[in-house]
Amino acid sequence: MNNPATNRTTRRTLLRGLTLAAAGACLPTAVAHAAAPTAPAPAPASDDTETYAVTLTHLGRDGAPTTAYFTHLVGVSGAAAAVKEAFQDGAASVTLRVPRGRYLLDSQITTYAAEPETDWLVQPRLDVDGDTTVVLDARLAAPVDIRPPEAGAEHRLGGVFVEVEHEGGTAFANVVKANRHLRVGHLGPAAEPGSVRQWIDTFWKGERQGYALGYTFTSDRALTGLVRHPAPAELGTLTVRAVAPDSGAGYGSLDLMPTGPSAVSLPHPFRVPGATTFLMTPERGSWDLLYTAPVASDEATPNRYPASGVSVRAGATTTVTFDGPAFGPALDPAPAARPAGLRSGNTLSLALALLADGEGHLPSAPPYEGATTTLHRNGALVGTRRGAPGHAEFTVPPARADYRLSTTAARPGGRVTAAWTFTSCVSSRPVELPLSVVRFVPAGPAPGPDGTLPPGTTSQVQVTVQGAAAASGIRSLAVSVSTDAGATWSRVPVVAGRAAVRTPGPGGTVSLRTELTDTAGNTLTQTQIGAYRVAAA
Repeated sequence: MNNPATNRTTRRTLLRGLTLAAAGACLPTAVAHAAAPTAPAPAPASDDTETYAVTLTHLGRDGAPTTAYFTHLVGVSGAAAAVKEAFQDGAASVTLRVPRGRYLLDSQITTYAAEPETDWLVQPRLDVDGDTTVVLDARLAAPVDIRPPEAGAEHRLGGVFVEVEHEGGTAFANVVKANRHLRVGHLGPAAEPGSVRQWIDTFWKGERQGYALGYTFTSDRALTGLVRHPAPAELGTLTVRAVAPDSGAGYGSLDLMPTGPSAVSLPHPFRVPGATTFLMTPERGSWDLLYTAPVASDEATPNRYPASGVSVRAGATTTVTFDGPAFGPALDPAPAARPAGLRSGNTLSLALALLADGEGHLPSAPPYEGATTTLHRNGALVGTRRGAPGHAEFTVPPARADYRLSTTAARPGGRVTAAWTFTSCVSSRPVELPLSVVRFVPAGPAPGPDGTLPPGTTSQVQVTVQGAAAASGIRSLAVSVSTDAGATWSRVPVVAGRAAVRTPGPGGTVSLRTELTDTAGNTLTQTQIGAYRVAAA
């Protein structure tokens, strides 16, 4: 059984893509990934930079000086950009010397009661051009009153974040609370219009579902208090289903986090196979999910699946299923993702999620019982690699040649194989290989909680092409079905992106095979033995 993780705040970083080019290459490039630009780091202040005294005085809710605080002063622009100062539980008044510039100041002032209560004061615009005194007065804060439409729901976690921009620089601050006793307040003059971005997220546990209530604001000031009591009709529903993995049933865990640079995350354990449901505020934007499947023992490596950019609509239900059929290859949809196949100089490499689940979620540690990848060049064996499914690297001669790349992995109850043919030669820059994959998702009837389909029924299977063929065009596509683990095959038509597949009797399996050729003549043969199972009764 998994041990639920502790809550956490994440500051995400931008993944820089790999620059690819078709220049000098002997095959087309399906996708070009541009490297993200980087901003120059601020230069630290020199020893002879003129500085000024900044005095910070902390007052509690009773108006008296207090030492129960946690204060940050962070430079935003100019010579100030290199400054990051923090003070905690010291004298009520603190003086420091800093260079001229724009700063973000924030302070958490604590009042100790039955539970600690926090007043978070934010001054998004502190311009230091001479000696300065700032009074951080907790009495200026007002309550954050966010409540779900279920009176008995339990508050689990909340976080408030602020990001300030000025003259090309940015600064960030946040506060995270496990209880509801939080007040927030703005200090100082207004900043430039639109330069202060603030967002708040709260998580709640109800009797039958959770709640994720979040709001965003763009202004020239920080928040002073906030009241939000959404009605049920204003919320969207997110249902996350999970099928028991081959390692067996148990407890899985769902991390739910708003998409963006920084957010608070709360792991939510639930029984697998099963489902968990959240009512959410659509105006918060999209959400990133991380599902952790049950493991057979505490020593086993857990398998995790991410799902990014999941949105909800008010009054509607969005369903995401993890560990469901049919397991097979999938490409990483992230814009900065590494290509599945790459030719860099004399190195030809494969890095493909061969055992993604039915909705294309990429596994971190998929269960498998052996995996090999083999490369042939002009019909001659280059080599065979064993290790992680869909991952291998080969050294090849520079001249143009015809290649056949094949990768296979056995998983409990099945096997997945993908084989591609293409032409490649050395290039002055890395070139993406023209690999395609085909995704199969049972669209109706939907698989049951254990991932099986009913026996003796016709299932509509969604067929989706990813990769080079999706970008350049498909010359031919054929799908075949087997109900005897690949001993015999029957061709089925694909109409409007769907194939009608008849399931066998109770306890049987359905296997799928694809033969695809793109308009450039590159081919794929993909076989999924035991793609999905049929219910026992």
